[in-house]
Amino acid sequence: MKIYTKSGDAGETSLFDGTRVSKADSRVDAYGEIDELSAWLGFVRSTEIDPDLDAALAHLQRDLFAISAQLADPSHKIAPRVDKVVIGADDVVRLEELIDRLETELPPLTRFILAGGRQAGAALHVARAVCRRAERRVVTLEPTPDAVLLQYLNRLSDLLFVMARVTNHRQGRAETPW
Repeated sequence: MKIYTKSGDAGETSLFDGTRVSKADSRVDAYGEIDELSAWLGFVRSTEIDPDLDAALAHLQRDLFAISAQLADPSHKIAPRVDKVVIGADDVVRLEELIDRLETELPPLTRFILAGGRQAGAALHVARAVCRRAERRVVTLEPTPDAVLLQYLNRLSDLLFVMARVTNHRQGRAETPW
């Protein structure tokens, strides 16, 4: 399979149902934001990150591919025949459980903190901001995506915030209060 197809040379791309749309289409923009988020998680994984967090980030990247597939399928043609691309309520619960587990390592927040810290922690803060932007893009889509995708993205940004804090905490970097 060649990496280039030339089918997008005129500024269009195909959704899973074969519909041709502009690369500036809101749906393409939304899953492009998800792709950027996945790339940031890949960047974090290239830094000195603890193995447990690295494994969690790899799982999140797989989830993001599934979300992109769901967003690229507005008529829901792929989901029934390819179960692996469906993000569900159990995935949201998995994120909540990971947040709860990681928060046990942290002192409680009493003030807002500034993004930063060591390289991995700072990159996780960037990923959190990209996640929020992706969530804002997904909210605008018509037809409206499955509500669980919005729940997942909302919880994911919380998780990335906690992961940034945990990473900095584990690496001995104090948080900077606002």
